[in-house]
Amino acid sequence: MSPIVSDKTVSVRAPQAPKSGAALKVSSKSFSDGADIPMENVFTGCGGKNVSPQLSWSGAPSGTKSFAISCFDPDAPTGSGYWHWVLFNIPGETTSLEAGEGNEETPRGGTTGYSDFGMNEYGGPCPPKGDGQHRYIFTVYALDTDEIPGGSSATGATMVFLMRGHVLASGSITGLFGH
Repeated sequence: MSPIVSDKTVSVRAPQAPKSGAALKVSSKSFSDGADIPMENVFTGCGGKNVSPQLSWSGAPSGTKSFAISCFDPDAPTGSGYWHWVLFNIPGETTSLEAGEGNEETPRGGTTGYSDFGMNEYGGPCPPKGDGQHRYIFTVYALDTDEIPGGSSATGATMVFLMRGHVLASGSITGLFGH
């Protein structure tokens, strides 16, 4: 008979740490770090417009060849979080995405992977009603490779796995939403 595992005994293994000590500075004109995400960027199923937020980043170390971006909700009642946005193979000279660019399959020439919404584009916040406020962590990764394989079928977990050994630096901005 196998032992019963509870949420108090299960842990999630973090992605591999970046190769350099550098950290990317990530900001947004759409929301401030630790502040509420506006309805413009909230999923349509929760009354929003599902427009991806504007993101900017700086501080990429030398050797950066491409970037990857994710939006992850660690508070989703799934036991493993929820991937709202999976984006990679963004050219290394890119330092921002404008609002709405994440609603395309190939923003700035990058590849949009498969979110937990089951689509290849940004999917905004939409926690269950009454579940409280969730954190939406937008992370930008500077990579030492031009391309992460996997194409548009790559999920968030697959992207993190395929980035192993290639992350030079990363940085995040966190937005909040609940209803």
